[in-house]
Amino acid sequence: MSTTHLLYLHGFRSSPQSAKARLMAARMAARHPAVHWWCPQLPPSPHAAAELIAQGTADWPGDSMAVVGSSLGGFYATWLAARTGCRAVLVNPAVDPARDLAKYIGEQTAWHDPEAHFFFRPEYIDELRALQAGALRHPERLMAVIAKGDEVLDWREMTARYPGSLLRVVEGGDHALSDFETAHLDAVIAFLQPA
Repeated sequence: MSTTHLLYLHGFRSSPQSAKARLMAARMAARHPAVHWWCPQLPPSPHAAAELIAQGTADWPGDSMAVVGSSLGGFYATWLAARTGCRAVLVNPAVDPARDLAKYIGEQTAWHDPEAHFFFRPEYIDELRALQAGALRHPERLMAVIAKGDEVLDWREMTARYPGSLLRVVEGGDHALSDFETAHLDAVIAFLQPA
């Protein structure tokens, strides 16, 4: 079944202004205008982010909703897919953000607005642990795009997290997946809108 509702979840310190979020929004508006698109600004608290995601998708049809998540957004997308069984595309997804983000406790700036500051609190680490999805019941409903050249996350760990899922493991690349538009966007849309 084709996607009728699509959620995009950005990564840590990112926003709906990220390049991938804007590319996805433009493509959906141009070629799939009937799809309900939502790309919220996620709060720093993982618990609050999960509440926002859960409330915002509560009345979405489970069999035709989908989520795309990048980095920390990929972690949240995995959590949502485990809860709902929806299709999900994960772009260089964070596998263990409770471990990886512990070194970022303190004041942070936003990538797309250096004037915007937020505080990443120590209790957010436990909130991340609480959202760990565990084994996936429907791995075939997930696709992961993973760059071996990711300078932030280990591609082997990402690949091992999604057995049974469709994996696009890219030679080289980077954490932002800078070639997303030219090399991956069509495949992502095709996975979300199967013919």
